[in-house]
Amino acid sequence: MRKYVIKRILISIVILIIVAFLSYVLMRCLPTSYIEGIARAKSQQPGSKSYEEWMEQLTAMYHMDKGLVAGYWGWCKEAIRGNFGDSWYYTVPVLEKFNSVVWLSFVMGLISFFFEIIIAVPLGVLAARKQYSKTDYAISIVALAGISLPTFFFASLLKLVFSIKLGWFDLYGLIGRDYYKLSPFGQFMDKANHLFLPIVVLVVLSIGGLMRYTRTNMLEVLNADYVRTARAKGLPESKVIYKHAFRNTLIPLVTIIGGSLPGLFSGALITETLFAIPGIGYASYYAMVAGDIPFSMFYLVFMSVLTLLGNLISDVLYAVVDPRVRLA
Repeated sequence: MRKYVIKRILISIVILIIVAFLSYVLMRCLPTSYIEGIARAKSQQPGSKSYEEWMEQLTAMYHMDKGLVAGYWGWCKEAIRGNFGDSWYYTVPVLEKFNSVVWLSFVMGLISFFFEIIIAVPLGVLAARKQYSKTDYAISIVALAGISLPTFFFASLLKLVFSIKLGWFDLYGLIGRDYYKLSPFGQFMDKANHLFLPIVVLVVLSIGGLMRYTRTNMLEVLNADYVRTARAKGLPESKVIYKHAFRNTLIPLVTIIGGSLPGLFSGALITETLFAIPGIGYASYYAMVAGDIPFSMFYLVFMSVLTLLGNLISDVLYAVVDPRVRLA
């Protein structure tokens, strides 16, 4: 196991270097750049240097005056030391801005992930147990709806019904206008009120795939010979389902669940943007729109690390879930 993990980590490092280089190339190929706006704004200040001098200084600072390979190598040397530069759009260090927004996305992701598991997995098992029944059809309809609904449409529908028509929730933002006048518990409830609809969107749109995946794998296991043998021995149906069948569906589920864990830190770009929740997805969206290369590069590399980490976690969990699996 140790050799396998070390080998996978080394392969992941190589993949990360390639992905980071491709991301850097894409960032350098942007048709417009926020740095030009910075130079233009600074050049218009009283007693300031000219636009050309500011462009020369800023491009040298961010390795934009070199070729792709040389510029990428300069970025790598700074990134290894933990220095990702200052965000052009937010005008603060990239890591400082990241640390201020990522934990809100993590809380949202953790809550939605928890509800996704406790809703999708039991419903998937129930649909498999009652195949072709009304219960199965109802669960399948819900799952297909969750898979098919676009995030923008579903979020807008919830805002129309619960924010505009009923007035139960605010349309956007993390806090209300009277937030600072409330008690600590009132402030907590105010934030919970603003996060309710975004979390509902994340949960509803994520349970469909996991529900169908659980149902499909559970049906495959229920048709196995050892399940028929357990039933022939007269074991209770609940014991057959949850001790013999369900345990053997965990390996495919680990692929989904293990890969989802790092995604807790990646944020939900579309959902956060629609509800104006200042998480990492929301911050990265406006940074990319503004051509903020330092923040965008960090976010893309961060997403790549999470993806590689998720794949590694899934592979390692195989051996944890099923003792028959051995990784050489």
